[in-house]
Amino acid sequence: MSAADAEEVEKANTAFYEAMEQGDFEGLSELWLDEDISCVHPGWPVLSGRGEVLRSYALIMANTEYIQFFLTDVKAAVAGDTAVVTCTENILSGGPAEESGELGPLVGQLVVATNVFRRTPEGWRIWSHHGSPVLTESDEEDDEDSPS
Repeated sequence: MSAADAEEVEKANTAFYEAMEQGDFEGLSELWLDEDISCVHPGWPVLSGRGEVLRSYALIMANTEYIQFFLTDVKAAVAGDTAVVTCTENILSGGPAEESGELGPLVGQLVVATNVFRRTPEGWRIWSHHGSPVLTESDEEDDEDSPS
């Protein structure tokens, strides 16, 4: 793995999250491969194909007034024309408030993500994104109090 390849993949990964933060659907769309893509958002079923995957991002962008990603634990590995980036998404997001139309309360969430990229003539493109929620201790305590 060359350092230059890893750096380029990390730039593509950062561009993905920046497009989400900016609500740049067109920019986000350009970062994905044209075919055979898949995506798993936390708590969602597997989405396959460009239409399903991009529709999901359009839906998220339409219903999210504010979103910011603080990426930690970013690790990139490159093997030939394939790369994997793992990271923790520290997400701060909010939707519109019910009545005033202003931004509602912000919610924090931790998600671990695996982003798989393929090298193309246009640069690195996303092949698959998989996000999984990280359960906090308070989530686990709630589960213990629930009847089985």
